[in-house]
Amino acid sequence: MTPVVERFLRYVSFDTQSNEMSDTCPSTHKQRLLGKALVEEMLALGIEDARMDENGYVYGTIPGNPAMPTIGLIAHMDTSPDASGENVKARIVEYTGQDICLNEEQGIYLRQSDYPGLAKHLGKHLIVTDGTTLLGADDKAGIAEIMTAAEMLMKLRIGRCTVKLAFTPDEEIGRGADLFDVENFGADYAYTVDGGAIGELEYENFNAASAKITVRGRNIHPGSAKNQMVNSQHIAMELHGLLPAAQRPEHTEGYEGFFHLTGITGCVEETTLRYIIRDHDMAAFAQKKTLLEDIVALLNKKYGQGAVELELRDSYYNMREKIRPCMFVVDRAKQAMVNAGITPEVVPIRGGTDGARLSYMGLPCPNLCTGGENYHSRFEYIPAEDMQAITEMLIQLTSTF
Repeated sequence: MTPVVERFLRYVSFDTQSNEMSDTCPSTHKQRLLGKALVEEMLALGIEDARMDENGYVYGTIPGNPAMPTIGLIAHMDTSPDASGENVKARIVEYTGQDICLNEEQGIYLRQSDYPGLAKHLGKHLIVTDGTTLLGADDKAGIAEIMTAAEMLMKLRIGRCTVKLAFTPDEEIGRGADLFDVENFGADYAYTVDGGAIGELEYENFNAASAKITVRGRNIHPGSAKNQMVNSQHIAMELHGLLPAAQRPEHTEGYEGFFHLTGITGCVEETTLRYIIRDHDMAAFAQKKTLLEDIVALLNKKYGQGAVELELRDSYYNMREKIRPCMFVVDRAKQAMVNAGITPEVVPIRGGTDGARLSYMGLPCPNLCTGGENYHSRFEYIPAEDMQAITEMLIQLTSTF
């Protein structure tokens, strides 16, 4: 077992789910437990300034040639609330082209018919779960790859850049860059290691917003409800039906944006809907927000002012506008991939990373692959061979070439 895989298996034993309902930073104390372990490991590697700040952000420096640029490598410690990250049972299986039984007792299989991307990993060793939790490759694979590269870089005293390391909390709930100390981080530019399949290189991401919609009705006994009851759930369904069905995640790809209903709770008296809104194009992004506002206004006109209340909040913007003036950071990543035997594929992120926010905070920050696939899912997996190749890519990225 290679060092990067050993690290990864150790890191996924930490349950680090973030919680968007919390107002603390980190949003969950358990993220600090991984952060503390990372600081101890960094100090053991000789990274003398390794530390975790009061907000749960972990930082450290690998000294290098001061005549070369200072490069940052960033990954996030939290995992998605979309699936449990507790008691992850990870194991390694060789992919032979057959369906992989994740959990015999529950009849859970990882099938190529469901996930065609498996075909390109024939003969590789995949790290999978037992089908009851996510794996946590998003983004503990990025942490493992950075830490393994850091161990190698500490042994290379010449021919490499100074490297700044950072591991952030709460990326999955859109807060990973909120309290990031860009000034003291001290990098000229950086890379988040938070992408997907090997070779992916990303400097475009969605413009993003979140929406919370509260629908208020009027309850009365159904036996005497005629012309008196107002069922908030029916209004909520009406609202959802007015959004374009073709602009849902399951019907979009590439640069196509969407409205995604992430949660709905309610009763006759009150119903709450939560959406995320995404689009790479700023004008189309603005149109989506305007459409939602117009629908709410229409329903308030129909059912009475105050029947529907909209809370709309922008989350982050497309980093493309901040990366294009300094495309050398993308070119450097491409060359590092080639040097490591990886074929680069520049693709738009159908999501976001800390790098999007950090780019707008003055730290240009494209996103690099980790090798993981099926993120936020019980069917998440990552090839061990790809993790090793990405570790080599990070070493190349910070070395002279």
